[in-house]
Amino acid sequence: MVSYRYELGRQPANTKLSSNKTVRRIRVRGGNVKWRALRLDTGNYSWGSEAVTRKTRILDVVYNASNNELVRTQTLVKSAIVQVDAAPFKQWYLQHYGVEIGRKKKTAAKKETAEVMPLEFLLVLSFLF
Repeated sequence: MVSYRYELGRQPANTKLSSNKTVRRIRVRGGNVKWRALRLDTGNYSWGSEAVTRKTRILDVVYNASNNELVRTQTLVKSAIVQVDAAPFKQWYLQHYGVEIGRKKKTAAKKETAEVMPLEFLLVLSFLF
């Protein structure tokens, strides 16, 4: 039994991964408003080692330590491991460092004709990693 009104809990949102974005408005204590996401397809994710945050598309729920059922039903919860679209991060990396990541290496014949990066640039990159 709940003794006080402020101790009331609510049903979990069980946010699903879906292209049909659905967000509900909820009235809370004091007449304030919270927004409850029921279906989402995007999120604000950060690349920790580079300290970069971008809004990107969520592709898949890969793993959830608490329950495999949450992976099967594509439920988005805290601490779920998700696969995101890397395009915004690749664009940032190209703009910031001038290096295109995620591409296959050129073959040996094309390497000879490819332009060589300056040594200073290579030293800076090796220092960052």
